[in-house]
Amino acid sequence: MFAVTCTATDPDNPLAGLALGEHPEPVVPDGWTTVTVRAAALNHHDLWTLKGVGIRQDRLPIVLGCDAAGVDEDGNDVIVHSVIGTPVHGDETLDPKRSLLSEVHDGTFADRVAVPRGNLVPKPAALSFEEAACLPTAWLTAYRMLFEKAGLEPGSTVLVQGAGGGVATALIALGRAGGYRVWVTSRSEEKRARALELGADQAFATGARLPERVDAVMETVGQATWEHSLKSLRPGGRIVVSGATSGAVPPADLQRVFFLQLSVVGSTMGTKEQLGRVARFMEQTGVRPVVDRVLPLTGAREGFAALEEGEVFGKIVFTGSAS
Repeated sequence: MFAVTCTATDPDNPLAGLALGEHPEPVVPDGWTTVTVRAAALNHHDLWTLKGVGIRQDRLPIVLGCDAAGVDEDGNDVIVHSVIGTPVHGDETLDPKRSLLSEVHDGTFADRVAVPRGNLVPKPAALSFEEAACLPTAWLTAYRMLFEKAGLEPGSTVLVQGAGGGVATALIALGRAGGYRVWVTSRSEEKRARALELGADQAFATGARLPERVDAVMETVGQATWEHSLKSLRPGGRIVVSGATSGAVPPADLQRVFFLQLSVVGSTMGTKEQLGRVARFMEQTGVRPVVDRVLPLTGAREGFAALEEGEVFGKIVFTGSAS
């Protein structure tokens, strides 16, 4: 079968370890099944793997990709939940030994992928395979950040740092549909304009002074925006952190945190049940993922290069040979 694999890691030239070509069929352990991949979405996680982050060298070569929608062995249209773990307090994302597809087990950038039977969610007929493939990482992460971790009521004001990425565009669309007032920041004037078209109420240059302090900040950028995120919060406000693409060790500014009684909450992915709710939410509201471009799996290198350069608004989706 055809697959996109990581054969070596290089933090300075990640695409050097990207290989496209024939790969053995997936091994299917007891309790697992195979899904014929119709569409798979690209994430920063895939680029970080090529840089050597979160992957052991003895796992190479490994098929990349966390997200997929396709057809199971019984002919059902499904979405793949990428978290492989044992539920702790009913939540597999709390398992300290959890992994995502493409970390320990081969991922979704292939004609077929092996997954635990319990990791499949029905795909609503209203969603295309390309749209459904965007949900398991970026949209699930955004859904949990907004509707579980932020602890806000509709009408609250949320600041999304770094408009343009998959999680950020999901936060804007979900927040708008959920009744929040959504503000965004970006260095790019073009991305600020597109965020407004997507449903953001206001868009600001990165680091700009806001008209008023917000109830919560959705933080995926990290070090480059952390100071602004803290200063943008009202007393008692909350930062929800699910990523740190610009660096993970900013100054904490603990005096501001304790004096204004701010909360910093971590959020990672979401549960299988939440993935099902994301899909139903989109079916009920008509919200759809922003797809930057759709490429055949054979053209994956173009997608990786665009993601590395930051030339993306929304999600890049690869289609498999079965599409």
